[in-house]
Amino acid sequence: MRVMVMMKGTDAIESGVQPSEALIRDMTVFNGELAAAGLLLAGEGLQPSSKGKRVIFGGNGEPPVVDGPFAQTRELIAGFWIWKVKDMDEAVAWARRIPDTDRLHGEVEIRPILDMEDFEALTPELQAREAALREATGHYSEA
Repeated sequence: MRVMVMMKGTDAIESGVQPSEALIRDMTVFNGELAAAGLLLAGEGLQPSSKGKRVIFGGNGEPPVVDGPFAQTRELIAGFWIWKVKDMDEAVAWARRIPDTDRLHGEVEIRPILDMEDFEALTPELQAREAALREATGHYSEA
């Protein structure tokens, strides 16, 4: 199964506090261990929300765009990984090992990624179209 591991934001991260050399070193070691174990599919840190935008859907007409920063720092994502694990227990075990020598990170959220087979409305035509798109873009597919 694939999971997205989302590092939640903190006031320090949102204010632009940079990680120390020790934390960067520890993170590169951790990411190397994930890669060596065959779990790491992707992972990146994100800029503070002050550099972001939100597109708001649900109204009439063209969706409005809102500039950051955004409130509710604890709900913001500061970085993410995509891991391929055997189950949620394995994901939790690895998440508990995430370095935080600077105490910049408040918590992580782990969520399973939906695969196309999880959608009840998936027709053979839509499945073929999605498979072709994934192949053309080099996007990882669980299948």
